[in-house]
Amino acid sequence: MEIKLKEIHKEAEERIKQVTNKEELKKVQVEFLGRKKGKITQLLRNMAALPSQERPLIGKLINEIKGEIQKSLEVKRKQISKEKTEEYIDITFPGKKPKIGKIHPLTHTMEEIKRVFISMGFQVVRGPEMETEYYNFEALNMPSYHPARNEYDSFYLDNGYLLRSHTSPVQIRVMEKEFPPIRIIVPGRVYRRDAIDASHFPMFHQVEGLAVDERITFSDLKGVLTCFAHQMFGKNTLLRFRPSFFPFTEPSADLDIQCVICKGKGCKTCGRKGWLEILGAGMVDPEVFKKVGYNSEKYQGFAFGMGVERICMLKYGIDDIRLFFQNDLRFLKQF
Repeated sequence: MEIKLKEIHKEAEERIKQVTNKEELKKVQVEFLGRKKGKITQLLRNMAALPSQERPLIGKLINEIKGEIQKSLEVKRKQISKEKTEEYIDITFPGKKPKIGKIHPLTHTMEEIKRVFISMGFQVVRGPEMETEYYNFEALNMPSYHPARNEYDSFYLDNGYLLRSHTSPVQIRVMEKEFPPIRIIVPGRVYRRDAIDASHFPMFHQVEGLAVDERITFSDLKGVLTCFAHQMFGKNTLLRFRPSFFPFTEPSADLDIQCVICKGKGCKTCGRKGWLEILGAGMVDPEVFKKVGYNSEKYQGFAFGMGVERICMLKYGIDDIRLFFQNDLRFLKQF
């Protein structure tokens, strides 16, 4: 029995030395130490057939050999793990490319809008997002009874301040400090108490435009906005100016483009009309000029305003404004 134990021990050590991976090592362990058919286990079960005086000596020897085999298995297991770790951190192996961030589609659209108007001689200016009622409403010809001043439509703060509901207050601030000629655009965030759905969000972005000089006409306004629409949506895009109303411009108009989805045939996006509104505009009302001390007999001007989210949605075929604010990488990585 003692000779057989030494042969099994020698065989086990040789087999362990030849092992190259964890799967082979596990097979060797089961072959020699397995609970059911392991060679060492079988010898332990056969001890009952030995003479009683030999059992203590053989039992001790079996346990010693079992312990030696277990130590050899553990040493081999650590060696295999170390080799795999070293291979994993091999500095000569090509590394993983880091994920590169992209510009948010709203930022990209805002920058594109700015580039178009800068190329036409407009300057970019900014103003405060927390405004007074005077600049946000009164100076823009919206009296106290105007529905836009309702507390259910605007975010009012303490002491008569509110979060601006449009970027138009900045045109008043600029005209108070500067004399014509003026050509500015005002990009920025605005806030309204809108219920969140696929086309409304309580915080969004606008770009306001203003031009004031002598002998400015509605034709100038049409020319500037036509140039803008063709650069944003393509030179073959069909346009139309539709009469509208805004308190701080007269006459006023909405600019529509042919539906980018159905190409004018009529679809769900355009309400079966074949046209999509992209901005509102008009000639600056003389009442607004009075607020800033301009002579409306000498100076004329036009103003326009657009929602950046709407332009971006139309340009890229996005059907839900909430996607801009969810930080979903599956959406953002497309741009």
